[in-house]
Amino acid sequence: MPRTNPKNPAYSIWRRKPVGDLTEEAESSGLFKSLGLWQLTAIGVGGIVGVGIFSLAGLVAHGDAANPGVGPAVVISFLIAGLASAAAALSYAEFAGMIPRAGSAYSYGYVALGEITGWFIGWDLLLEYVAIVAVVAIGISGYLDAFLSGFGIHLPTAVTETFDQPGGLVNIPAIVICLLVTFLLSRGTKTFGRFELVAVGIKILLILFIVGLGVFYINTDNYNPFMPSGFGPVFTGAATVFFAVFGYDAMSTAAEEAKDGRKHMPKAIILSLIIAMLLYVAATLVLTGMQNYQDIDPKAGFASAFSSVGLPVVASIISVFAVLSILTVMLTFLLGATRVWFSMSRDGLLPGWFSKVDRRGVPQRVTWIAGIGSAFFAGIFPIRAVADLTNIGILAAFVVVCIAVIVFRYTKPEAPRTFRLPFMPVVPIVGVAFSLFLISQLHWETWLRFGVWLVIGLVVYFAYGRRHSLMNPDSPRRRRTPE
Repeated sequence: MPRTNPKNPAYSIWRRKPVGDLTEEAESSGLFKSLGLWQLTAIGVGGIVGVGIFSLAGLVAHGDAANPGVGPAVVISFLIAGLASAAAALSYAEFAGMIPRAGSAYSYGYVALGEITGWFIGWDLLLEYVAIVAVVAIGISGYLDAFLSGFGIHLPTAVTETFDQPGGLVNIPAIVICLLVTFLLSRGTKTFGRFELVAVGIKILLILFIVGLGVFYINTDNYNPFMPSGFGPVFTGAATVFFAVFGYDAMSTAAEEAKDGRKHMPKAIILSLIIAMLLYVAATLVLTGMQNYQDIDPKAGFASAFSSVGLPVVASIISVFAVLSILTVMLTFLLGATRVWFSMSRDGLLPGWFSKVDRRGVPQRVTWIAGIGSAFFAGIFPIRAVADLTNIGILAAFVVVCIAVIVFRYTKPEAPRTFRLPFMPVVPIVGVAFSLFLISQLHWETWLRFGVWLVIGLVVYFAYGRRHSLMNPDSPRRRRTPE
């Protein structure tokens, strides 16, 4: 039987979705188109800037039981992660200008490399986005605890720490925060977009305030030694903070809800990464200059830094606004999880029950399932384990997108592109190389967890997705009367 026969099982897993089909689906998806350039950029900045500055910067600089502190060289960790992210961001920008669709990396892999590749990336992102929301919720709970402690209120360790900490059991504040964010997202994209724009504006002002005030309290002695543990931990730190520099990935899942996705998505991706990296460099230099890296609180770095220089009131203010600013990260990635899930369901790879939207244009079912899943992760698992799990998945997605943009440039050169990444194929190859290198820096336990999730996904695909895919001429979804 010819290899091009779509009924050939050996071929069907490599079938590719036509770009024209994606465009038609995007026009009639039921999702509301209400996001402009600056709202998209705010969603991108909201997803990138937050937990990286307020939680992971302190964690990587200070270190933990399994990882030595990198000290002031945490700024290098961010720069390495940012360079890898920039190469992938340009690849995302080219695809976003061609395919303004909710699936992001899932859709890009589907049209360029085939269904099985798209499936694995989509399945991967479902876990990673939900886990990222959990990581951020844990970070917020740390600042909330620091804020309450400033007023002499100390919550029991059993309900504020996970089981890996002495006396810890479950992180109740993190669970509550996840559910509150889920509720906000369920109110609709228009409401969410307005909140994100205002909250990101407050976030940027807060970081500028932190940097502007903190620079006067820098003690240059704290920069010595600059790299106390050598280059190895710096690279490992880059792999850990990497998820703090790829919020544009989740932002691109909102493409179907953009007023002009082809025009605005590439600009929003590039703008959001530039703004974020400038803020990260300034903030990490101030943090490690104000307080010796060994004394930084890994859960609430800037709160401890300002307390150490005799400004406890400022520390309390930072804790309050850090909670608000980090909420935008949760909103962006929860949005990403729900839109990828929605797209996979619409394509037939997951049951159609998940792709139903309400009168606000919101896929409520997947929104609440993803929100409850993130609450479970946040309440039970330690922050480093969840952060590393998210990174291996997103890095894998970056590898696929960078390869896909090369393949698609040469297999579909005639496809209309509102943005063309420069220096093809050098830039995406650099993105692949950096991403693979950062993946290699992660612990074997992370590889094991990721592998188990992909095996589960393989079972689901062959048991349900391949047969029900709308790319399959004999799909039961094609024969079914629309609900």
